[in-house]
Amino acid sequence: MRAPVSTRRRGAVRLPRRCPRATCARLVLALAVLGACAAVTAVQAEPPPPSEDWGLHAQATLVYQYHPSFTSPYQGAHSLTPDAQGEATFDLTLYGGVRLWSGAEFWVNPEIDQGFGLSDTLGVAGFPSGEAYKVGNYHPYGRLHRAFLRQTIDLGGEATAVEADLNQLAGSQSADRLVLTLGKFSVVDVFDANDYAHDPRRDFLNWAVIDSAAFDYAANAWGYTYGLAAEWYQGRWTTRLGWFDLSTEPNGIDLDPHPLSHSELVAEEEARYALAGQPGVARLLAFAMHDNMGEYDRATAIAEATGRPADIAAVRAAHTKTGVTLNLQQQLAADLGAFARLSWQQAQYEAYEFTDVSESYVLGVSLGGARWQRRDDAFGAAVVANRESGAAQRFFAAGGLGLLVGDGRLPRPGTERILELYYRCALIEHVQLSVDYQYIDNPAYNLDRGPVSVFGLRLHAQY
Repeated sequence: MRAPVSTRRRGAVRLPRRCPRATCARLVLALAVLGACAAVTAVQAEPPPPSEDWGLHAQATLVYQYHPSFTSPYQGAHSLTPDAQGEATFDLTLYGGVRLWSGAEFWVNPEIDQGFGLSDTLGVAGFPSGEAYKVGNYHPYGRLHRAFLRQTIDLGGEATAVEADLNQLAGSQSADRLVLTLGKFSVVDVFDANDYAHDPRRDFLNWAVIDSAAFDYAANAWGYTYGLAAEWYQGRWTTRLGWFDLSTEPNGIDLDPHPLSHSELVAEEEARYALAGQPGVARLLAFAMHDNMGEYDRATAIAEATGRPADIAAVRAAHTKTGVTLNLQQQLAADLGAFARLSWQQAQYEAYEFTDVSESYVLGVSLGGARWQRRDDAFGAAVVANRESGAAQRFFAAGGLGLLVGDGRLPRPGTERILELYYRCALIEHVQLSVDYQYIDNPAYNLDRGPVSVFGLRLHAQY
């Protein structure tokens, strides 16, 4: 498992609201203190040993996003608010790990969260903040997001050093190996990785850029679940298999107590290669989830017969839904890389865990700052096209609500298009400030609403 990302989840559960200025000031102060401690630690600490028996790390991230008013002749219960608004999110995470025996590490990640995404994290299928959970709260609250055991079994090949990092003890591993992960973690800690776009605390923020939007991966409202994953590294290939528990209701707070009958299987094949002397990675992923989920056309038919808004919950029954993704990354130069994400899921069923997207296509680039003597800086740009199926469009036109979208009507459906640009600047060691801009055309697939410009600031400290 690589160092984990934030898996950001995303607002349908609304708790007491709004962040006062005094609270935001305290959050900034907390980040500043953490950054200062990290800087002092970096100066005073001795070089790490070649192998660690335990590790302790921390991170804190504050994200503020704002959008001005935009065109909106109507809106529904899950619409992005057309009036100008700004919201902030904050999280503070502790990463504690211990080596139990040879190759075995146990990690826990308690976290404090606070704040809300724009419009309670509703109104855009490719939501603009990966740090906005589907649970918002005015007051800080604590959760244990991860508690897992990872066993690495060396199978031979060249031994390489492993640096100490978040959820990773310093040591070594062989090129060919088997890695087993068991416990509570995020599916995207293991699957759908991408070096250029996968961490909303350091690179892009938009959901459809950092993860494959049509990958409906198992998760509670915070983005975590219980499961088992196996990774087999052999030469230039890696095969991954995983089994995970689903939530009791679409992206709900609680995970299902009957995982054998309500679960998701994920398989991914990774190939590493060189193109014109530059390394690249291709990942092909497939998933299948089985649970009680609604069929769009059935809900729409009932709405047309009764004259009431379409209700997906009324038609939920046992179904199996599948999907596939293709995830590419290609280094073009030492400090320049390109990436692409293409994903698709069965279009007749509701989005169950992630977001309301049937097809998604993403292209992007990432450029390091060495060219302008800012080695730790980075710039990124990405374009996104999210689409919904005809069945989903008819459902939303009949007044249906999805996980994130639902304007009450949809007379003119279209493709949701997104442009994201960010620049990350290293302030001092361990502390970074990022500026982010996103242009969202046809939010929630609605040609009558938008476009929307979202401006963001991100302050991140980690050691």
